Formats: sequence, structure tokens, C-alpha cells
Amino acid sequence: MELGFMELWSQMGMLAKFVVMVLLVQSVWSIGVMIERFLMYRAARKQSEAFVPEVTDALKSNNIQGAIDLAEEKNKSHLAKVLVAGLKEFQAHEKTDRISGEKVEASRRALQRATAVGIEEFKRGLGGLATIGSTAPFVGLFGTTIGIINAFSGMSAAEDTGLAAVAGGISEALVATAFGLFVAIPAVWMYNYFTGKIESFVVEMDNSSSELIDFFLARRGAKPHGDQ
Repeated sequence: MELGFMELWSQMGMLAKFVVMVLLVQSVWSIGVMIERFLMYRAARKQSEAFVPEVTDALKSNNIQGAIDLAEEKNKSHLAKVLVAGLKEFQAHEKTDRISGEKVEASRRALQRATAVGIEEFKRGLGGLATIGSTAPFVGLFGTTIGIINAFSGMSAAEDTGLAAVAGGISEALVATAFGLFVAIPAVWMYNYFTGKIESFVVEMDNSSSELIDFFLARRGAKPHGDQ
């Protein structure tokens, strides 16, 4: 006895259909997050690769405003979003008085705040992706249990122990299991992939912040003592 998808769907109970719909919503949402995060990370990487040599040239020329303009232009670059905060803080103090160690430390704090904001922006949506990856198999397992129950109910109602009496319920159970795994496996894979990307971005932001602080210290003739 062969069952097509429409025939199987028509034989499913309301609870089993609800399970499949929940998994379908999870699948659509997770795919949307995957696409949006992938495009965001790719844009951040692409713009950062173009931003780094340009801002380096500007800073070598002591062109702070030019570096700020470049950072604001590359507004999808994670490095630009971090460095522009430190550059603006430094520029604001530079226009008012002599830059002391405290002023450099203020720029350091601005860089740290921008890095924290950038990390949270990169993580947006990944919590839901992790939740789907961990819960979808259990949702599918719930659907499997419902299918097995329906199989035995069909057997009891038909007073028959043949395969035909349980085929619909067993098929329903296996579909729920397969669908749950189909939703969970890509979600887990992409969550781990994106987490690795974020860790790489964090290292790059920290290194860039440190290099910018070194530039501020060198520009002002300050020495990097611990109290500055």
C-alpha cells in the first residue's frame, strides 16, 4: 500500500498536523535567519577587507577626519563600526585640550562599548537558531509518538493486525521524525558555522581596537603605562 503526501496528510489527525505545521514554521524561520546572517557576515567581511588598507593610509597621514569618513562610508564593516567610535572620541578630545592618558582611556572605553554592541548585533537571531536545532528533534519525536498511537488505534478499530491497519500511523510517525531531523540538522550546522564566524570577527575587532590605541599613544607621545 503506497501513500502519497496528500493521502498521508489527509489521514493525519489534527494533533499530528499541528506538529508538522510547527516544524514547517521553524524551518522557514531558521532558513530566513540563515540567509540574513550569511549576507550580513559576507558584507561585513567584504567591506572590512576594503576598509583596512584605506583607513591605515589615512591614519599614517594623521588624517583622523578622513579615517572617520571612511568608517562611516563602510557602515556594514564590523571593523569600521568599532574604530569610528574610538576615532570620534579621540577627535572630540583633540579639539578641546591636550590628550592625556585619561583621554586615551576614554577612547579605549568607546572602542570596548562599540565592540560589545557589534558582538550583540552579530549574535542576533542565533539564539532562536540554536533553540530550533535543539528542540526540533523533540517536536518530531512528539509527532512520532502521536503517529504510533494512531497506528495502534487504527489496529484496534479495524480489529486487524495486518500491515494495512497500521501503515497510515507508522508513515505518519516516520514523516514527523524525518521532518524534525530535516529542520534540526541544518540549524545546528549553521549555528556552529556562524558562531565560528563571530569568534573570528571578535578577534579582529579586538586587534583593531588595540592597534588604534597604540596609534593614539604614539600620536600623543604617551607611554602605555597601566594608569593611562
